[in-house]
Amino acid sequence: MSELTVFQTIADGIRSPRVARAHCDIPCGIYDPHEAQIAALTVVRMDQLIAELPKPASGAKPEDVETYQAKLARYMAVKETHSERVKAELRVLWGDYFTPDHAKTFPTLHETFWSAMKAASKARQGTNLADAQELSKKVQEIAELFWKSKGAKTMRVPSMQKVGGEMVYPAPA
Repeated sequence: MSELTVFQTIADGIRSPRVARAHCDIPCGIYDPHEAQIAALTVVRMDQLIAELPKPASGAKPEDVETYQAKLARYMAVKETHSERVKAELRVLWGDYFTPDHAKTFPTLHETFWSAMKAASKARQGTNLADAQELSKKVQEIAELFWKSKGAKTMRVPSMQKVGGEMVYPAPA
């Protein structure tokens, strides 16, 4: 045993450790679905850019083919990163913020998260714009549940991004 372990064992014997309760790994209390919404809109935008990317014609110059391939690879990489970011942000909300009491209040909570995670995987795997838009819709549903769990009414506002779409925010009181 290390000296530190021996000291902790003795200290625990003198004074039992108190039970700590927290809703996350680090009880910061700061949660917000904003990042997931932005990441979902980024997935939509990458699919838009992929669809708009003109494919080089047969017999195109090698530099035109290279340019196409480089842009496609970059759009795909960004889409991959943001699809995973959606999933990471949702995992934190689902696993750290929402509690069993929330699940009682919102009976569709687990199904909503599960389907959003599946939608993120599907949007990541392909370039179908409808799949990316479905992901964004699912993330908006979660944002609405999140804000309702805090007692806030929600509002949807235009994202004001080139991608279009909406963002869910708490409505002013």
